[in-house]
Amino acid sequence: MVAIFWKTSWPTREDDSTCQNPSEPLEENYIWCLPADLGRTLAVWKTLVFGNQLIPSNAQVKKATVFLNPAACKGKARNLFEKNAAPILHLSGMDVTVVKTDYEGQAKKLLELMENTDMIIVAGGDGTLQEVVTGLLRRVDEVTFSKIPIGFIPLGQTCSLSHTLFPESGNKVQHITDATLAIVKGETIPLDVLQIKGEKEQPVFALSGLRWGSFRDAGVKVSKYWYLGPLKTKAAHFFSTLKEWPQIHQASISYVGPTERPPSEPEEKPPRPALYRRIFRRLASYWTRSQEAVSQKAKPEVWKEVQLSTLELSITTRNSQPDLQGTEDFMNICIEPDTVSKSDFITIGSQKMRDPHVCPEGSEYLQASRCTLLLPEDGCCSKRMVHL
Repeated sequence: MVAIFWKTSWPTREDDSTCQNPSEPLEENYIWCLPADLGRTLAVWKTLVFGNQLIPSNAQVKKATVFLNPAACKGKARNLFEKNAAPILHLSGMDVTVVKTDYEGQAKKLLELMENTDMIIVAGGDGTLQEVVTGLLRRVDEVTFSKIPIGFIPLGQTCSLSHTLFPESGNKVQHITDATLAIVKGETIPLDVLQIKGEKEQPVFALSGLRWGSFRDAGVKVSKYWYLGPLKTKAAHFFSTLKEWPQIHQASISYVGPTERPPSEPEEKPPRPALYRRIFRRLASYWTRSQEAVSQKAKPEVWKEVQLSTLELSITTRNSQPDLQGTEDFMNICIEPDTVSKSDFITIGSQKMRDPHVCPEGSEYLQASRCTLLLPEDGCCSKRMVHL
């Protein structure tokens, strides 16, 4: 048994009495915390360091807006958030507002109408995160609003980004507290966003990528075979092979290769130069403008076209392994072979349920900054623009 002396304003166990206020002396009512509460206790104790810091009288308290999906993690997300993340956020000294979503797509609509905030926190899974990012980037003022940092508390069953943002942990409580502490400390990392746009639909934004093909179609039906327990994944892929085989998908893709990454904006603006320096720069810019226009010619974009015959096509960002020092921007395109056997289809399908980025042997890889897909649909063709 591990014992830690701890004082805070919320109980360590559901049947324990409320602990003392952190401002009171430590010499009364010591609380014994069991190992199950150890990670939560340490996280709250670290948060008190931030919450007890003094701020200038003219500084405003940071406002954080949390979008919580209570339906995530089979309906356990609300309890996980209130027990492990909410106390840390409130003790950090921020003004926290929690918005609970009631249906799919609500977070997207709320982000399009939301007023200014200092921080957006997503408490849910990949679906909730995608809705928030899509709603944010659809705003009319997305250029300024998109500079607001987004925090992610992984509460859903599928949280592909959590393995990139936070260290691996077999303890879900520690995983949640680590994510919440990173938000409180202001630890950020830039990530790529994939824009998916059809001819008529509004754009949809994703942080991981998109998949089109047989593995994705079979994966959607896995929950249908819930009564088979651990065999439900293999059963979904097995019954998929009985309906049609081989499952070949034909399409065409046009793409542009990697482009140079634009320079990042400085966090702080340099001081404004003196008046005579600004006048000199204006005159120098006017004199050299005509010469630069003649010498600099825009390089035409080189588009390449590929005809596809594949079992599945996947387009992913590099967020699973971010390269912060890289000088090029691109997305990864994986064209999987159409010669996979039925047994390999079942085996690879089970692997893809655990890691969607798995590509079978013999796949073709492309790197593109922009691409256009021409996909068959009910005997006709529709184009989908995919931008990074």
